[in-house]
Amino acid sequence: MATTGITPLQETAFRRGTIGGKQLTAKEREELLKPFLPSEPATSSESESKKKAARDRRRAAQQSKRKHGPVKTFVHFAVYHFIALLFSIFFRFRRAYRLVRGKIVSLLKYHHRTPEFIAHDVKHLEKMPKHLSVIVEYQEDDGSQGTAGLEGLVNDVCEIAAWTASAGIPFLSVYERTGVLKNYLPQTHASIWSTLEGYFGPQRKPTLSLRAPHLSSYSPPNTPPQNAELDGEVPKEERQHLTVLLLSEHDGRDTIVDLTRTLAEMAQKGDVQQAQINSELIDAQLNDHVSSEPDLLILFSPTVQLKGYPPWQLRLTEIFHLPDNKGVNYQVFLRALYNFAKVEMRLGR
Repeated sequence: MATTGITPLQETAFRRGTIGGKQLTAKEREELLKPFLPSEPATSSESESKKKAARDRRRAAQQSKRKHGPVKTFVHFAVYHFIALLFSIFFRFRRAYRLVRGKIVSLLKYHHRTPEFIAHDVKHLEKMPKHLSVIVEYQEDDGSQGTAGLEGLVNDVCEIAAWTASAGIPFLSVYERTGVLKNYLPQTHASIWSTLEGYFGPQRKPTLSLRAPHLSSYSPPNTPPQNAELDGEVPKEERQHLTVLLLSEHDGRDTIVDLTRTLAEMAQKGDVQQAQINSELIDAQLNDHVSSEPDLLILFSPTVQLKGYPPWQLRLTEIFHLPDNKGVNYQVFLRALYNFAKVEMRLGR
């Protein structure tokens, strides 16, 4: 034990707890071990003040907890639930009022699938959008409202197209996030064409063009029948023309990526100067590849959710939605046009 500095007497005391046959007390054992233990750290005044402050905070917290008795807790509980009840009643009455108002307006302003009624509803408006855009959803499990699946989506698009043509709007863009309608362009064109015929009749229905970015356009025949005027049919050049554009979330992102890659390659080859690449050039290219910026965007959802709509096309677009509404209906379409007619476009002025 020479290397450790412990004498034989201390070793015996450590192992047996006795010295000379006398049992050591706890205090004596501590004194015996103290020379071999590290020295205690010196406590500074700063650490003592921190410990004291922590003790004071804990004591104050405990005292504050003791002050919240059962009566005060019950008062807090009652006030909270009373406020929640008031807000719940307010929101329920507001929703009921809007639903009842919507039903009344839909009955008074029902179009009866007649273009003349729709034209009469909008003839007093001071201005109308030249390019109308809508956002629709592909619902797979909404059969209770009759809008489930691809058939329900096509029916919604057909009705909106008929309302648009009846209101005299020449351009309609339909945004659906997944782009499922792009896989059925011929079928969608035929459905819209049939709906327009149901509204306008076979002799007055507008001509129709259906297209999507990077896909071929579907259009009606170029010439009307030769006996159109003899049979009382309106010549096709005098008919209204409706263009329907199908958009998806890929048309915004992928188009910008492709345009950026193309401009970078042209700049490397020297076909275009870097100074020529500006917002005007990008805007012109996007208008050619996708579409122009819509004047009015209608949402048929209760909240404003753009669902990935191409952002470049929404810089100056008026966006309309009707709270508590769910699903495509003529009332939202008509109120959106009324709201657009009252909007003042300052364009930064």
